[in-house]
Amino acid sequence: MAEKQKLGALVLDDDPVIRNMLRSVLKDKLEVYAVEAPSVAFRILKNEKIDFLICDFRLPEMDGLKVLEKVKEEYPGIAVIMISSAGDMDTVIVALRNGAVDFLKKPFSPNEILVALERTRKFSELNTDLSRYKKKNTLLNEVVNDELGTSIVGSSPAIKTIREQMSLVAGTPDTSVLITGESGTGKELVARGIHSLSRRKEELFCAVNMSAVPESLFESEFFGHKKGSFTGALTDKAGWFETANGGTLFLDEIGEMTMSLQVKLLRVLEDRKFTRVGTQNEQVFDARILAATNKNIEELSSGKTLRVDLYHRLSTFIIEVPPLRERLSDLHELVDHFVDKLSRKLGKQVRNVHKDVCAMLSSYSFPGNIRELKNIIERAIIICTSDEITPDNIIMGNTGLHNRGAAQQVTETYDLAEIEKHTIVKALKAVNYNKAEAARLLNIEWNALYRRINKYHIELPSENS
Repeated sequence: MAEKQKLGALVLDDDPVIRNMLRSVLKDKLEVYAVEAPSVAFRILKNEKIDFLICDFRLPEMDGLKVLEKVKEEYPGIAVIMISSAGDMDTVIVALRNGAVDFLKKPFSPNEILVALERTRKFSELNTDLSRYKKKNTLLNEVVNDELGTSIVGSSPAIKTIREQMSLVAGTPDTSVLITGESGTGKELVARGIHSLSRRKEELFCAVNMSAVPESLFESEFFGHKKGSFTGALTDKAGWFETANGGTLFLDEIGEMTMSLQVKLLRVLEDRKFTRVGTQNEQVFDARILAATNKNIEELSSGKTLRVDLYHRLSTFIIEVPPLRERLSDLHELVDHFVDKLSRKLGKQVRNVHKDVCAMLSSYSFPGNIRELKNIIERAIIICTSDEITPDNIIMGNTGLHNRGAAQQVTETYDLAEIEKHTIVKALKAVNYNKAEAARLLNIEWNALYRRINKYHIELPSENS
């Protein structure tokens, strides 16, 4: 096995005694370069891999602070330890603020420099881990955003207004936003859009369904807990406020909280501090709070479902998302968006939508809003056996409207087995009950089709059976 390459250390000090001592102490653990002038040091930095710089404050050509500034600008990954015979704390503080990891006052012992290097190495590893975590978080956000989206589809005046509001409030540091609208209108999409437009976009977006948080676990879920603080607390746990620190915390269905929990939430939002269960230490958090509800403003501000003081704390900025029936001019754009997105997700080659589909959808009230439209299109893609969705593929609404050329009333089903059976029958009819052709049309193996024909007791004409 090849020997692991040593880390590189550069000693920059005009005192030959210090240079020789550090070279002697570090040579067994590190690849050491020791020079007396900044100009020589920067030539080595350009040509060699250096992980640590041990730099004196007082140098020829330029002082140590200027060297530090230039190194952090050109080689940000190098960990810098400053050394000096002077103990001027103001200078030390400036150095640490400018990126130095540690400071040692001369004279120091060999053991002290070894301890400082080990401390610096661990600090560098933590920084590397943090950078790796942030990169993974960015990639995860990209995957989630690609799946859920961060922008609202549509060109109606209402949607243009919402986009403008999102952009305006995203430019503020931490203004709280209350997003209202019926279920399925896309309130979380608005919240994610605000986060992605803000300076917090590199940090976490955390979404919590408030109606799903048990009252007995509220403090543990939001404040976190220490191991052993209660039965079942087997490890330390960070709560939502700690997890979302630096990012955005989205509180969905805020109007479903009990009044007693609203008091606890209000206190934390006002103080911006929380205490983990089982500890006494307060922690400060910095997160933008976004909240959503399907209740209207009149009901919220009345104090019947949401405390008035909590309502005012959350509603610094209000965005109202209209129901789909009030923005039907966006319907065509939404249908094209879902067809493109869901056909790729489902592995289907559906690319077109018959012109009568949007006309038929426009006559429907969409009680489930955008979420219901998405489900309608997903069902249509599953049923569709060609590259175009036709009115025949559309099943929608509580009325169970299924269009087969002319609209007729049938019972709507959400049963995937029934949908699969219906699709198989359609495929068989389309190829005059040729089972091999039907299997190819359905993109399944012929034996899988046989199993399904038997499973669903599908009757076939005797001459083709």
